[in-house]
Amino acid sequence: MKQTRIYIPIFILCVFFLVPHVYADSSSPVTKTLETEKKDPAEIPAQPKQEIVTLAEPQKKEVENDFTEEDEKVLTIADPIYPWNKAMYHFNDKFYFWILKPVARGYSTVMPEDIRIVTRNFFSNLATPVRFVGSLLQLRIKDAGNELVRFVYNSTAGVLGLADAAKSDFNIVRRDEDIGQALGKYGIGHGFYIVWPFIGPSSLRDTIGLAGDYFLDPVSYVNPMEASFGIRAYDEVNETSLRIGDYEELKKAAIDPYISIRDAYIQNRQKKVDE
Repeated sequence: MKQTRIYIPIFILCVFFLVPHVYADSSSPVTKTLETEKKDPAEIPAQPKQEIVTLAEPQKKEVENDFTEEDEKVLTIADPIYPWNKAMYHFNDKFYFWILKPVARGYSTVMPEDIRIVTRNFFSNLATPVRFVGSLLQLRIKDAGNELVRFVYNSTAGVLGLADAAKSDFNIVRRDEDIGQALGKYGIGHGFYIVWPFIGPSSLRDTIGLAGDYFLDPVSYVNPMEASFGIRAYDEVNETSLRIGDYEELKKAAIDPYISIRDAYIQNRQKKVDE
């Protein structure tokens, strides 16, 4: 009985060391060598020398291709002015929660949603020159033509653009195009990341595009300048009232909201350039 107790631990140790060899890949060179030593050399069939290489090489290439494709999906941008950007992020964050959101929420309580939607349509129709030139610079002739048709039809049948009649009657949808996208279409990179007060995330390339968009927007030529800024502020309040909660959800789901907003901005801009 004592001898049986001594043999049980020895048996467990043998099983522990032998099991990995039993379940080892039989195609490995080490396993084949061990099997060859146990058999009579005359009984061992000739094996092609390049068999292992031939089987392993396609798998290696597939892994390398998958790794490359995965890397290409990751978009990054330089952030050399991080202190400024982080400060402006916090400024815009406080501005949203302390001023813009309360004003937009109060505005939405007194203004019906239907009125806010037609107001959005009006400002969208007014910004047609930005989309028209953006499409034209990318040689999207059909899209540029659609923007002209939308502007004429919405300004007449849609009553100054209050209704998106071109979409409802002819299914001519609006395309979000701007000068920054046109620059990106010609291979011009973002340069580096910039966060502007009140405006939000941008880049060197898109900042240049914003300057071009400013001169194409008819609101920019409203006099006096204070009236132009007032119109833009009203447009922003109206637009914010229609999407309250979007920013909160993004910030809530993010581990680092600054990085998440930066990455989301770059991904979104790249998607628009690729479309």
